[in-house]
Amino acid sequence: MIYDVLYGFIPITQWEEEIINSPFFQRLRWIKQLGFANYVFPGAEHNRFAHAIGVMHSMDQMLRSLDLAVSDDELFDPNKKSKDTMIHKCLRIAALLHDIGTFPFSHAIEYAYIRHGRDKRRDGGSLKDLPNSHEHLGSFIIKNTPYEGGITHILKKYGLDVQLISQIIKGESPYLYANQLMHSDLDADRMDYLIRDAHYTGIRYGQFDRDFLLSNLRTYTTKKKQIGFGVKESAIHAIEDFLIARFWWYSQVIKNPQSAKFDIMSSHVAESFLGQDWLYQFQDLLTMIETGDERFFWWNDVYFMTRLQDVWLEKKITDPKIREWVEMLLYRKAPKRVRVKLFEHQLLNHKHREDNRGAIVIQIKKHLMKFDRALKKSGKGSEWILVDIPGKDVRFTQSREKIKGGISDRDAIKIVRKNGEATLLIDYEHSLVRHLSDFANFVPSVYANDSALKILQKKGLAE
Repeated sequence: MIYDVLYGFIPITQWEEEIINSPFFQRLRWIKQLGFANYVFPGAEHNRFAHAIGVMHSMDQMLRSLDLAVSDDELFDPNKKSKDTMIHKCLRIAALLHDIGTFPFSHAIEYAYIRHGRDKRRDGGSLKDLPNSHEHLGSFIIKNTPYEGGITHILKKYGLDVQLISQIIKGESPYLYANQLMHSDLDADRMDYLIRDAHYTGIRYGQFDRDFLLSNLRTYTTKKKQIGFGVKESAIHAIEDFLIARFWWYSQVIKNPQSAKFDIMSSHVAESFLGQDWLYQFQDLLTMIETGDERFFWWNDVYFMTRLQDVWLEKKITDPKIREWVEMLLYRKAPKRVRVKLFEHQLLNHKHREDNRGAIVIQIKKHLMKFDRALKKSGKGSEWILVDIPGKDVRFTQSREKIKGGISDRDAIKIVRKNGEATLLIDYEHSLVRHLSDFANFVPSVYANDSALKILQKKGLAE
């Protein structure tokens, strides 16, 4: 048993306990769930470790609600190997391991590795294009650690399907409902992190009626005879409340300029450090995983902050902008937000989103060029601005344009009618979200240091 702050006692199997006690999983204790959000919300000290266990528990609860779970006698017995038993076991493990490849400070540092791009092994191997993401890293851990204490070793020891677990985590398994439970607008991951993050930040935006939603899940059968799942008609308001809660949570906490500024700054610092070879390269991490190098187990938030401290004390940084950013991260000195009406978040209509978004981005870039000219003309060279134009906008659910394959699509939420037929939520006649799905929240952020902001204000370019 593990006692969780949200759910109380969570029962775990023998092999799940071995996974949790492995060095790979224990690493997650030292990675905060919300990156640098604790610099703004002091209570946000919770970690990926507890979240991953919560996702496993949510996965189990969803399976039981859908009547797709096996009995506890079968689930907890390592010798039970029926198809349904193995799928149940693999789904729990996939949920438990979905974040096993998480980067220090979660997505903030991951984005730096993704932008950094092409890496090569230190042994002089040829350059390769690699998806430097936590999904790829997690899949690599699951498949390439056959030694004592490795995840592969534990899974194979109990006869568990390594390939199936990896496929479920990617949302690419042969089972539609398994992919939906792990990768959709209503999956086990979201069922946990919205409530968990709301609890630890104290922000109420992420709350929804979890128990009612769980009790109203229902399966359906596609034209291809696959089992999928959706929500009963009677619970349509509960699922819409869930989607709206997630929309405002991302808009007001994750993407809000006040809470995102340290993550954005750390991402740019990490990218600079990777360019100087002051952080482990992605290929280095793969080599560590393959060889059981203990340094990988310490690749966490503490590692990143220690690297900042070491580089800062050794006075290695020559770029004054990076040097100031490192100091701000070490001592929680917040950059100033540049307030211009053009930089405020905007609710865009999906039907015209690309055209509108493109036009807004062009206007922002033109205004930023004015910033550059003003700082070059009136500055002393130490002024800087930090710009974040998000690659993805915050949306309520999948847009009509992105949904392919009808009701058998993995990501979009379905309403299951009384006759067993499934309808896309955005096509359901009594759905509010069918109207909201056309909209997305575009949230750009622009920051500056004090000297830059004073110049911009003096020139009338910022409020």
